[in-house]
Amino acid sequence: MGELPFERISRDILIRKEGKTSPKFGCKPEDRPIKEMIEYGIINLDKPAGPTSHQAADYAKKILGIKKAGHSGTLDPKVTGVLPIALGKGTKIVQFLLPAGKEYICLMHLHKPIEPKKITKTMNEFVGKIKQLPPIKSAIKRQWRFRKIYYIEILNISEDNQNILFKVGCQAGTYIRKLCHDIGNTLGCGAHMTKLRRTKAGNFNERTTLATLQDVADAFHYYKEGSEQSLRNIIHPIEFAASHLPKVWIFDATVPYVCHGMNVALPGISKVSTDIQVGEQVAIMTLKDELVAIGETKLTSKELITKPKGIGIRTTRVFMEQGTYPKA
Repeated sequence: MGELPFERISRDILIRKEGKTSPKFGCKPEDRPIKEMIEYGIINLDKPAGPTSHQAADYAKKILGIKKAGHSGTLDPKVTGVLPIALGKGTKIVQFLLPAGKEYICLMHLHKPIEPKKITKTMNEFVGKIKQLPPIKSAIKRQWRFRKIYYIEILNISEDNQNILFKVGCQAGTYIRKLCHDIGNTLGCGAHMTKLRRTKAGNFNERTTLATLQDVADAFHYYKEGSEQSLRNIIHPIEFAASHLPKVWIFDATVPYVCHGMNVALPGISKVSTDIQVGEQVAIMTLKDELVAIGETKLTSKELITKPKGIGIRTTRVFMEQGTYPKA
């Protein structure tokens, strides 16, 4: 079974200094009021064929009656599947989902029959770093660039040896339509993509409460009628979108300073995830597991818990509103 890079890493927690968090300030993500979730949450949308990703996000925005919504990772209009939609103030999180990788189920049609052994051998050669020229119809500048294919798993080859159903895990920005074209050229027969569905976008997948636009509309209707559970089941706390990142937990007294954009000093750290490397992106969390900010580590996990002083993390993007935790 294929795994994206972050799924292959199992992290433990290292304690620098135990800390307590005050119940007077902040709130565990799962206990947030539903009104706050609507303005600061994320939906794992099952995008239908037809609308663009931008249109799908706009539909969700109008259903929920909020001012803005943003999606992570564009899907072509005909493509279906996992499309995380961040709501309201949560739209800042989508840029940090993009590097986490994607997975697709694709149906590729070969222009003439090829022996299954050759198909398998050729497709396996595309695992690793590949060079792609984006399609003529694409949203970016058309120039050669490198992308990584993490895994390819052939699910089925039709009896006529021309229709290949396969699963592919890849770096964000990989064009699967172009991948099919290049596989066809390597096989010497030509090929094109006939159907595509995204099954993973970072830590969002088909097992993560996947909701249609109709599900969102129905849940919001029940919410207006006085029942919030259906909507609460659909909207994930914004912290879920950062669950693929290693984490650093800070003390309550440190939180207000990070909310003002200050870097995280080592004495302000309570605990850290294992296997953090220098220069890696990390989620800076409260002791209630609230997302405060995203930062870049200056030290490894071991150094973060053993060095007596200095700057451990450079804060790059703040999420928590100022005043959530007061200055001591």
